[in-house]
Amino acid sequence: MQAPAPPSHPVVIVTQPNYGAAPQMSNWQTGILDCFSDFGVCLCGMFCFEYLACQVATDMGECCLCGTSVAMRTLYRTRYGIPGSICNDFLATYFCPLCSLCQIKRDINRRRAMRAF
Repeated sequence: MQAPAPPSHPVVIVTQPNYGAAPQMSNWQTGILDCFSDFGVCLCGMFCFEYLACQVATDMGECCLCGTSVAMRTLYRTRYGIPGSICNDFLATYFCPLCSLCQIKRDINRRRAMRAF
C-alpha cells in the first residue's frame, strides 16, 4: 500500500493551543478606590503593606517579593480575563501601589467567596 500524498498547500494554524480552560471575560469585583467595600483589607494595606503584598503573592502561588509588581497585577488580570493593559497596570502600581494591591486582595476575597478563585 502506498502512503497518502502530502497536501499541496501548507497547513495554517488559525488558533494557538491552549492549556486549560480559556479565561472568561470579567471585570474587577471592586474599583481601585473602593476602600470602604472591604475596609479591613485597606487597613491591613496601610499599616502592614509588606504583609498584604506577601499575602496576595501567596494566594496566587508566587514569591512574596512579587506581590506589588506590575507583573503580578498583569498576571492576575489576565488569569481572570479582566480587560486592561500593561500600561494601565504600570500606572496603577506606580502612582497608587496601595490602592492597586488592595484592589487585587479584595478581588481575591470576593472570588473566593464565589468559589471562583
